[in-house]
Amino acid sequence: MTGRVLGLDPGQRRIGVAVSDPTRTIASPVRFIDASTEDVARTVCDICEEYDISVIVVGLPINLDGSEGASASAARSFAAEIAEAIAIGVEFQDERFTSRTAEAALIEGGVKRRSRKEKRDQVAAAVMLQSYLDRRPTDATEQ
Repeated sequence: MTGRVLGLDPGQRRIGVAVSDPTRTIASPVRFIDASTEDVARTVCDICEEYDISVIVVGLPINLDGSEGASASAARSFAAEIAEAIAIGVEFQDERFTSRTAEAALIEGGVKRRSRKEKRDQVAAAVMLQSYLDRRPTDATEQ
């Protein structure tokens, strides 16, 4: 497989964005998309072109008991909109605890409260995307 993987962590107002390296080994936070002020589909399309994205992974908020609730339904609707707007495959990744993990990492890194709020969504997207990358077979084992 060629091309990077894009991770999207949709929230009510902001969508965290992360991108893998070209070898699909490491996820890095990129930015967040403010859904109240930006054209989300257009912005995602621009990011896909900029980073040569070949797969989009959307965070799916699964309940602790493994069921899907209203947030998961919203994430699936979001993914359907993105898939319709962009001719790139969309997959899902469980995103349980990604925001908590991101918050803890930012606190441990000494990031001030105001900056944490702005960075949490994109770091959560990177945590979710890294989980996806870690569970995927490497190109060498796929052949």
